[in-house]
Amino acid sequence: MFKILISDSLSDEGLNILRASKDFTVDVKTGMKATELKGLIGEYDALVVRSATKVTPEIIEAGTKLKLIGRAGVGLDNVDLKAATAKGIIVMNTPGGNTISTAEHTVSMILSLSRNIPAADQSMKRNEWRRKDFMGVELYNKTIGIIGLGRIGMEVAKRCLAFGMRVKAYDPFLPREVAEQVGVELVSLEDIYKYADYITVHVPLTEETTGMIADKQFEMMKPSVRVVNCARGGIIDEAALCRALESGKVAGAALDVYVEEPPKDFKLIKFNNVVLTPHLGASTEEAQVNVAIEIAHQISDALLGKGIRNAANYPSVDPETYHVLQPYINLCEKLGSFTSQISEGAINEVNIVYSGDIAKHDTAPLTMALIKGLLSPILQDTVNFINSKALAKERGVRVTESKSMQSEEFVTLISLEVKTNKETHRIAGTLFTKTEPRIVKIDEFFVEAIPMGCMLIMHNWDKPGIIGGLGSVMGEYNINIAAMSFGREKQGGRALTVLNVDSCVSAEILEKVKKLKHILSAKTVQL
Repeated sequence: MFKILISDSLSDEGLNILRASKDFTVDVKTGMKATELKGLIGEYDALVVRSATKVTPEIIEAGTKLKLIGRAGVGLDNVDLKAATAKGIIVMNTPGGNTISTAEHTVSMILSLSRNIPAADQSMKRNEWRRKDFMGVELYNKTIGIIGLGRIGMEVAKRCLAFGMRVKAYDPFLPREVAEQVGVELVSLEDIYKYADYITVHVPLTEETTGMIADKQFEMMKPSVRVVNCARGGIIDEAALCRALESGKVAGAALDVYVEEPPKDFKLIKFNNVVLTPHLGASTEEAQVNVAIEIAHQISDALLGKGIRNAANYPSVDPETYHVLQPYINLCEKLGSFTSQISEGAINEVNIVYSGDIAKHDTAPLTMALIKGLLSPILQDTVNFINSKALAKERGVRVTESKSMQSEEFVTLISLEVKTNKETHRIAGTLFTKTEPRIVKIDEFFVEAIPMGCMLIMHNWDKPGIIGGLGSVMGEYNINIAAMSFGREKQGGRALTVLNVDSCVSAEILEKVKKLKHILSAKTVQL
């Protein structure tokens, strides 16, 4: 008998699936405080949450019997994935359940903003008749700029095309041909800001996207632009948006998500030309039913040994095979993420070669892990082991894999070639002492780099003083160098230097590194 705890509201359709099994005891306890959940979680084999419950490392540590965490939704920012993985707890989400709901809400916000529907509605309810005060604008023949053309962004694009809008999008990771097939023109981010009448964002909240639309970007926009955010709070700088609204540069805004939820000291409520909703993107009956049914089936199948789907930290393999492949799965995910972070442009092609002993095994889980690692820096929580290859195909990425029973340099070698529309990278990795991942080749350079934590990758000339210069910069900012690896073409020629550091390298520090003598380029990678 497995015990399942539902700590957030879940549709009856999902609950009924779990309750119908004689193998499950299902408890629904919503609105618990963290201390209460921590006290209870040790009794349960599975936990199902939506967005309200915060599954912290402390709660995960207290879950001594916990095998599964199911998120009825896409985002996993309320679940500590690293802590769950360390404890061997499988974390699942439902990446496709609310795509249509969020896309439709975005278009609803655009329409409401364009025709002043909320303000006009409130005026009528005050028994007023003020037609001239609510003059609107048509969507037809207007240009909408979509930042992020993933699943939701693509659905928004289709609906805007139906309104006769000119749809332009910015997505540096999507091949141009995929966008053009649905009638969308891929352009630069600057062109979105300069030429769009409407701008809507559909990207995950990361270090790069936080505050990506702020004062500088508003200055670049057309007069009377309208902006929409139904993705994640913080992508649009709320203070900068207030300033742009006050100046008249922005004709209106529609927000469904906020930096702080619920918002406090919220200045946007004073603007009549702003439409605000309380994070309703996935709040439709259909979406809630879809994600509830989906997570219920996933939890049931996983507990009963019928397979694992949409796991964010586990491939679909039997336990015995997983024990053998786990170190290689870890290596492959790191190889993919490393290559993605050093690559520029949209990924077009991925070629994988498994050489040596590993070629004797089923390498499908390894390929899933590698593609997951490759796409995770781009798609964040929406990609997992199970859907990684499907998402790659959806984005026009061609994936090939081959095997060779022989490996000249190592007992086992996994080689990866990634081609983008700008460049090609070739990375190879193996295991030391059967469990420790190592990157042993980066393009033409042989190295022994540890794919872990914060890394600094530099191309430089093989000249004296490189180590001293790097050490001085790191020392200035109190950053300890944990490991270092070098590779070079020939004495005095081009070389590659890889550092593992104990603290992440900021943009300011990276610029100082780039200015050092003999440094040709520098990038950071976070694994």
